[in-house]
Amino acid sequence: MLAFAVVVASLLFAMRPPTEMSEPQFKPITVDVAEVVREDLRVQIQAQGTVSPLRSSSLLAEVSGRIVEVADHFNVGGFVAEGDMLLRVDPRDYETNLLRARAAVESAESALAQERGRAQVAEREWKKLPAGSQRSDEARDLYLRKPQLEQAESQLLAAQADLNTAQDNLDRTVVRAPYAALIKAKHSDLGQFVATGSPLADIFAIEAAEVRLPIPQSRLDFLELPEVNGDQEGSVIDLYTDVGGVVKHWTAHLQRTEGVFDERSRALYAVARIDDPYGLHRDGRDPLRVGTFVNANITGRELRDVIALPRYLLRAGNSIWVINEDNLLRNRSVTTLRTGGDVIYIRDGLEEGELVSLTLLDSSFEGSEVIIQSRTPTNALDEHGKPRAPEATQDVTASVVEESNQPEG
Repeated sequence: MLAFAVVVASLLFAMRPPTEMSEPQFKPITVDVAEVVREDLRVQIQAQGTVSPLRSSSLLAEVSGRIVEVADHFNVGGFVAEGDMLLRVDPRDYETNLLRARAAVESAESALAQERGRAQVAEREWKKLPAGSQRSDEARDLYLRKPQLEQAESQLLAAQADLNTAQDNLDRTVVRAPYAALIKAKHSDLGQFVATGSPLADIFAIEAAEVRLPIPQSRLDFLELPEVNGDQEGSVIDLYTDVGGVVKHWTAHLQRTEGVFDERSRALYAVARIDDPYGLHRDGRDPLRVGTFVNANITGRELRDVIALPRYLLRAGNSIWVINEDNLLRNRSVTTLRTGGDVIYIRDGLEEGELVSLTLLDSSFEGSEVIIQSRTPTNALDEHGKPRAPEATQDVTASVVEESNQPEG
């Protein structure tokens, strides 16, 4: 059996087919590429904030009494125009005080008229006295009733002041809106007795709203900030937020900066202003309600001679894939502006007309041959590496921090 096995093995070895050596085949990789185009761009610095009213007020009762009338729109969320009546306090006591004050004024006027008549009579009598009988100036003034006349005039002034106070108190029984506003909260209602200083309602202005946006110190050079005296508006700001799954936008302007850095975050708060946030004077405009948390894209200064690419192309070490003239894949280090958005900005490391791979590849493909499937200029790409629609703007959304050659975390 052992000899038979040796014979069979020898026959199989002798009859083996010849071994054929073949060269390994390398198939080219199909990629999409972007052709480098340097351009001048305005990047948008991102920030976040909460919409707050331009001004807000707490209305207090200036007189005491029972509320006898309220307006139909005196409800939380109700809009009021400047000068609209909100509520009325019982005016009867103040009408009575006004009548008394008017009577006091008339009485003081009568007393003054009588005193002036007495003074005129005394003056004629004084002139008839012999020259030697005229004594000191004090005696002369007393004889001519000048102190009495001054007292009557003072009493008239006091009565007129009381009349003005009574009229003011009567006017204060009607509480009116000091400006066009929305009622945020109300603390009183029909039939309630209020004392002087009792809270009636909280309101805020609706002609404009503001958003405080924290801007890190390293980003300030990229912004066109308003003048220190506030005479000039700053950059245009696009405010947006997700409302029911739909992203809605509003336009604002950089109104001012608060002038001091926050000690903890080292950020300077810029204030954006939105006119007519509730869209009361613009048909079809979505309201931007106070308290809404919004994202802000602030249009910054123009950056010259930079290249914009989708962020996903940037690899560890600030590297990207470049296609050379032999259609080979090469790793290239570039100098970028560190950004927080979906777009990166490259200053150095790429030349005009070079090709950048838009296809994600790992480091094992270094030196591989590629076949170009599509070619798109970098200025026609969106943040996802897709060709931008012809009507899309050239502005890109990114948050510029600083220029750096270090890898991004």
